[in-house]
Amino acid sequence: MKKISLLLLCVPLTGFSQQTVYDSIFHDGVYRQYITYIPDSYDPLVDVPLVFNFHGLTGTAYTTMWHADFRPIADTSNFIIVHPQGLLDNIGLTHWNIGQSSVDDIGFIEELHQKLTLEYSIDLDKVYSAGMSNGGYMSYYLSCAMSDKIAAIASVTGAMSQYTETICNPTHPTPVMEIHGTADSTVPFNSIISGLEYWRDYNNCSSTADTTVIPDLVLGDWSTVEHIIYTNGDNDVTTELFKVIGGGHTWPGSNFSSGVTNYDINASLEIWKFFSRYDINGLIGTNVSIDNKTKKDKHLVRITDILGRETNLTNNTLLLYIYDDATVEKIITLNK
Repeated sequence: MKKISLLLLCVPLTGFSQQTVYDSIFHDGVYRQYITYIPDSYDPLVDVPLVFNFHGLTGTAYTTMWHADFRPIADTSNFIIVHPQGLLDNIGLTHWNIGQSSVDDIGFIEELHQKLTLEYSIDLDKVYSAGMSNGGYMSYYLSCAMSDKIAAIASVTGAMSQYTETICNPTHPTPVMEIHGTADSTVPFNSIISGLEYWRDYNNCSSTADTTVIPDLVLGDWSTVEHIIYTNGDNDVTTELFKVIGGGHTWPGSNFSSGVTNYDINASLEIWKFFSRYDINGLIGTNVSIDNKTKKDKHLVRITDILGRETNLTNNTLLLYIYDDATVEKIITLNK
């Protein structure tokens, strides 16, 4: 019986030996909590980018730190991540206020932004916002309400709400990326169209998009991806969509999946590649490398399944081969 090993994808990964800070600020009569991740490469003498990472409805800062994980990328690309915690809404669910409650989330994020820029060496031209579901809605909201501070935003399974679109008054062309599944039953795919058209038009991008079909390398995830890009915006910004055909209300590439999760792309990686091309003034050049070791130096550290559980070699199953050079190879070994 022959064995065939299929190399599927390489993405960065590394150990979490860096600093994770749990803290809070007192805002509007309430202690507002957040978690900050500082990579080991951080040097207080060098200004670094800052990424806000917002959880979804009912979520927490802690779970999104793992589920929508940017930390392995921050370790090699040297940026700080902050995971704010939302408060309860009127029915007891953690949320971000995008016009549906009285919580002053914009005031909280403004104050948190100020605190972090005082405590760490932050490049004020490279502050970005990402989030899933309600956190994606919040990122769109920040691109309007804090336009003078946010260089670019990305949303996964979120959308730009009608309220946000109504009040939006941005101060600069803003790169926007949406990652969304066509089978998302929580935030339907059609709900993202108006927001993408808003930013395409505001950014003065081409009305016709360039579309690239992403190779369907992981057949067992029951989904495929198209990358749709509106180019030639002012300051060379783009408005982009990763259309996950058949994808559900999930974060592509996550080790903690539920529903139909795509593994042909890694949402965290695609978002950082997107962010790293821009500052608040527009295009700054090619994206930052996330791999700082040569291939010949890498050594296998462990093998896990897609849920992050350590395992031994198993045939006909997608496994993650984790190396010490901050990469992962997704491999299926087939019997033949």
